[in-house]
Amino acid sequence: MQITVKLHGVFRIGRFTEELRSYPPGTCVREVVDELRFPDHLLGIVVINDVHADLDAELHEGDTLSLLPMLDGG
Repeated sequence: MQITVKLHGVFRIGRFTEELRSYPPGTCVREVVDELRFPDHLLGIVVINDVHADLDAELHEGDTLSLLPMLDGG
């Protein structure tokens, strides 16, 4: 299945901004995050098709997955 993956903030460094990627049916967000090798403590927000989701959410053909890092500052 084809999923659009969008990266934000520091996740873009040395990677991509937006990319159409292929995954087998039944893939969950956690598998994409693991493949991209993001440390768990840096992942802040997961959004699928403009709706907040969690790491165990299953992805479907044509979904858009946005991954945002933890926000820090003061």
